[in-house]
Amino acid sequence: MTAHVSPPDIAQETFSEHGAQRRLGGVALLLLTGIALAFSIYQLTIAAFHPLSSLVMRALHVGFLLTLTFILFPIRKSGRLDRVAPVDWLLAAAAFALACYQWVFEVDLIQRAGDPSTLDLFVGAAMVALVFEAARRILGLALPTICALFLLYGLFGQHLPGDLAHRGYDFAQIVDQLGFGTEGIFGIPTMVSASYIFLFVLFGAFLEHAGMINLFNSVALGFVGHAKGGAAKVAVVSSGLMGSISGSGVANVLTTGQFTIPLMKRFGYSGVFAGAVEATASMGGQIMPPVMGAVAFIMAENLNMPYVEIVKAALVPAILYYVTVFWMVHLEAGRRNLGGLAKEDCPNPWRAIREQWYLVLPLAGLVGMLFNGFTPMYSGMVGLALCAILILGAAIAARISGTAFRFVFWIAVGLGASLLVKFGVYPVLTVIALLIAGCLFVQGGRETLRVMRNSLVDGAKQALPVGVACAIVGVIIGILTLTGAATNFAGFILKVGADNLFLSLLLTMLICLILGMGIPTIPNYIITSSIAAPALLDLGVPLIVSHMFVFYFGIMADLTPPVALAAFAASSVAKEPAMKIGVKAVQIAIAGFVVPFMAVYDNALMLQGDPSVLAVAYIVGKALLAITLWGAASIGYLRAPLAAWERVWAAAAAFLLVAALPLTDELGFAACAAFIGWHLLRSRRLQPA
Repeated sequence: MTAHVSPPDIAQETFSEHGAQRRLGGVALLLLTGIALAFSIYQLTIAAFHPLSSLVMRALHVGFLLTLTFILFPIRKSGRLDRVAPVDWLLAAAAFALACYQWVFEVDLIQRAGDPSTLDLFVGAAMVALVFEAARRILGLALPTICALFLLYGLFGQHLPGDLAHRGYDFAQIVDQLGFGTEGIFGIPTMVSASYIFLFVLFGAFLEHAGMINLFNSVALGFVGHAKGGAAKVAVVSSGLMGSISGSGVANVLTTGQFTIPLMKRFGYSGVFAGAVEATASMGGQIMPPVMGAVAFIMAENLNMPYVEIVKAALVPAILYYVTVFWMVHLEAGRRNLGGLAKEDCPNPWRAIREQWYLVLPLAGLVGMLFNGFTPMYSGMVGLALCAILILGAAIAARISGTAFRFVFWIAVGLGASLLVKFGVYPVLTVIALLIAGCLFVQGGRETLRVMRNSLVDGAKQALPVGVACAIVGVIIGILTLTGAATNFAGFILKVGADNLFLSLLLTMLICLILGMGIPTIPNYIITSSIAAPALLDLGVPLIVSHMFVFYFGIMADLTPPVALAAFAASSVAKEPAMKIGVKAVQIAIAGFVVPFMAVYDNALMLQGDPSVLAVAYIVGKALLAITLWGAASIGYLRAPLAAWERVWAAAAAFLLVAALPLTDELGFAACAAFIGWHLLRSRRLQPA
């Protein structure tokens, strides 16, 4: 097996989602690598053996996150990036020492729960302050500012007028709520980050380093590269596949976009359209099963339901989202008369799968386990174990001569891998240890071991923004839980929705989009689901549909100007203005804005309420027809260019299909049929004889 280069850093020189990151060398790099390795090994040990209590596990997880953040990210973006300042070494050491306080004094803290000592208050306050500083460095000012406002509300909210005021809480109560227990920075989001999210981030890092990006690109090129507008369709397919395992839209733009955006520009698409397609396709990965984004795991924990139920609810809307992007690309290619790549220039997708089939098996195993009721943590462990076994096994098998011997070897490896489900972790660790030993003695094996090590290190680094966001958003959850402030806002939405559910949905959507301008998807979802989702539930929207509603619009915020992170990332590769890319991305992703509203009014779109096959087929068919006409209206082309009045006609017909009012479906179908009939007749007359 050959080593594969990790995701490119070219774009990160001009755009970074998470602030300026140090590029270290020498002793500092060795220490950073060692701590990152220790973090990954700690998380794998926790997942496999559960040696610590839940609260201690969360505290050490946050300790590792803060330690790596202070080493990797300087106090100012203009700071030196080639060395770690002494104060940051001190902060890193202090953060981990304070996190260990929960472990060392675990029994004492339990005994005096609710009555913290002076030392407890100092440690808790310092830990909260360090989380704020880490979030500022890695996520920017927006999220810490929002969390600080909630913290100030907890401390001084009793002085506010009317219903905004609470009964008042002293400093000790606030620190005890936020710095200890399971309602603050060590709350449910941190628990989810420490248990499943880290494993899935690590899973994605393993597959990326092993060459999954190359495999996805080859498969996409082979299947759709030669079609009309094939270059952009490759971007949609490869970004969707990669997004389904990485769960990070911006990171996806900066990896697959390095290949797809220049390819689209080379085949005639404008830089703005190319960047918008990549941004839109990449962001959709967070809603694309089976893995989806980290939010899906937090949602499963919040709703106390199996992960497979979240996947089931997301499946049809995710498919509709990508159908929309694919359709927009197809129409733009028709409007510009853009062809595809030459058939001979496209790789054979089946050959690519045949050569790197072992990369597909961990993903297939992970999907199978999730859909068969295994927990996300166990499924993630199995997926990682399969990754390690198959990648190490491929390195050894490549050096075995003779098809029969290779076949016998893979049979043995397969039997070893199957021991995980049957007998637990110890036999699998033995198999992995034997394969590692084998790699030490085969040509190219040591390079494979370096790939594995780099995967562990990069997985730890990639988990930092997600984990820190989960920790600091615990401040908001803690204050809302302590003061009951969420009830006031929910009451306002209920008051609006009593007269008009659509206005409540529109208000919730705007809140998600505004919050998403400054904060990542995870805290956006946590905040809005804590405040708005309960109100939507009281208005008759099913629980999972209301949570999916805020989840979708949290994702859409990364495409929506003026602060569209995915558009900024694509801009750095496409060399076009980010605002233009953001506006075009919103146009391309129109289904992402419409489908959640359709799902609220007809829950069959999210497969809720045990709908019949006919009910699902009806709502999906209606959505596809609306998407077809919206795409035509947006691009200005169907089989031929559309006049302005025809675009208005198509858009109005599509809107009637979405509006859940009496007779709108009948009027929508009639308008659609009339428009399509008219367009077919007109386009035939325009064709040369």
